[in-house]
Amino acid sequence: MTAQSPVRWSDPEQQELEERVAATELAWLTMDVDVQTLRVEIDNFALIHHQLLGPLYTRLDELDALIAEAVAARTGHPEDVRRAADARRQVDELPDLESLFADIQEQEAAAAPPEPPTRVRPGKEAQRIYRDLARRAHPDLSTDPAEQRRRSAFIARVNEAYAYGDAKALAQLAEEWSTDPEAAPAVDSPDRLAWLRQRLEWLGGKIAEVAAEQVRLENTAMGELLALSPQDPDRLLEELAEQLLAKAAAQQAELERLLAAPAGRPVDDRTENPTQETQTMFPQIPSIDAAAVPADAVLLDVREQDEWDAGHVDGARHIPIGEVVARIGELPDAKLYVLCRVGGRSAQVVQYLVQQGLDAVNVDGGMFAWEGAGRPMVGTGGAEAFVL
Repeated sequence: MTAQSPVRWSDPEQQELEERVAATELAWLTMDVDVQTLRVEIDNFALIHHQLLGPLYTRLDELDALIAEAVAARTGHPEDVRRAADARRQVDELPDLESLFADIQEQEAAAAPPEPPTRVRPGKEAQRIYRDLARRAHPDLSTDPAEQRRRSAFIARVNEAYAYGDAKALAQLAEEWSTDPEAAPAVDSPDRLAWLRQRLEWLGGKIAEVAAEQVRLENTAMGELLALSPQDPDRLLEELAEQLLAKAAAQQAELERLLAAPAGRPVDDRTENPTQETQTMFPQIPSIDAAAVPADAVLLDVREQDEWDAGHVDGARHIPIGEVVARIGELPDAKLYVLCRVGGRSAQVVQYLVQQGLDAVNVDGGMFAWEGAGRPMVGTGGAEAFVL
């Protein structure tokens, strides 16, 4: 090395900047991976939320409209009539999903059927490989336009594999990238200090952008919902379904009270004990008591694996609620009796299956009711069965 050649780390300021830039790059890339993971989780949670709870929200809107119309028919008050028209308009403006799906199926009849949507949560191995690839191959780690384009094309493939949680594909991409030499910036350039300062400032801006995107995702409707139970979204969906079912039951009772009350009775008079029988204006979710389920019934258990292992009905099919949409093709062409722990998750699944044209019935009270009725259960591996 000549006298004019600087020695690496001979400048304490440069050494400090090198370390700060390396640490800031790691912090930025780690945040970027975390935000990408959050985006995938929110997208998948939204998918399952809309597919399983959407029919319940539609049912509540229809009940709102029927109640408003019943009130308007009894009072004739202009304001009640206006409210009824507004409620019905809200229902009518909703897209006809069955017709929409039928049109799509007709248009794509000659094409291969699309893959069913799957719920994906990238595992730890996928996250580790993704983080490593982002640290090594991110386009913004290069200033050369051609290199940036090459890296962008590669990272697009990485992002696609990560969105599917495909650790095997990510591992193959990591091996592919390792065969390409990475150009490291020169450390002995006289412009190194200026570049490090600019790099540090740029990284600070990038971290601010990623932080803003994280806040935006967390503040979306689905982000706020997922934040209530990020480690167990399936149980959260169960709780939401139970709340919606309770609200629907209350609305159904109110509608039937309005329809059964004698003419001329004020609509807010709840002391009447009507004896008139009226037709239910909205179909209930098909249900059956646990004790009445036929011995040869086809049972579908939608609980999680740990609940299934603790105790289940021998011969039942097990598909956790989060996998029902993707695995609906595995269900037999027979009447399905759907079980969960207390009946909330199974009610969601029954509502969804009925929407898809399947014959499904909810077992009221779930496995707790099944156990209470003295029906037989088994535990995985021969362990004593109990309801978890």
